[in-house]
Amino acid sequence: MECIFCRIVAGEIPAEVVTREPQVVAFLDVQPLADGHVLVVPRAHVERVEDLGPAEADALFRAVVRLAGPVREALGAAGTTIGVNNGEATGQTIPHVHVHIVPRWPNDGAGSVHTIFPRNVKRKLADVGAAIRKAIG
Repeated sequence: MECIFCRIVAGEIPAEVVTREPQVVAFLDVQPLADGHVLVVPRAHVERVEDLGPAEADALFRAVVRLAGPVREALGAAGTTIGVNNGEATGQTIPHVHVHIVPRWPNDGAGSVHTIFPRNVKRKLADVGAAIRKAIG
């Protein structure tokens, strides 16, 4: 087993686990962006969000919902940024789905998700909406 997250889930690598559930494990990031930076991972090795089965997706995002408040409260944070890097082009460095819960404070120096991207819009909204609806089927 080469995936570091799979090895953490299996208990082969020590981690500061905050919860173990039947389909999900959550632990502190060893390279945190802030105190309390939690990673929530499915137990099953799945590389991208769209590869999750319905039950896996449900368990993962229900765990995120359950953890967001307690993470914020435990750290005395004002809020949390919750995000997923989905694929190598997005900065996903470990090819195992994981959701970041990062506690946030006023004036912490980090921006919103909108500050990550330069505006790079080339197509009309209606054209993009039509393309997505077509891909959905």
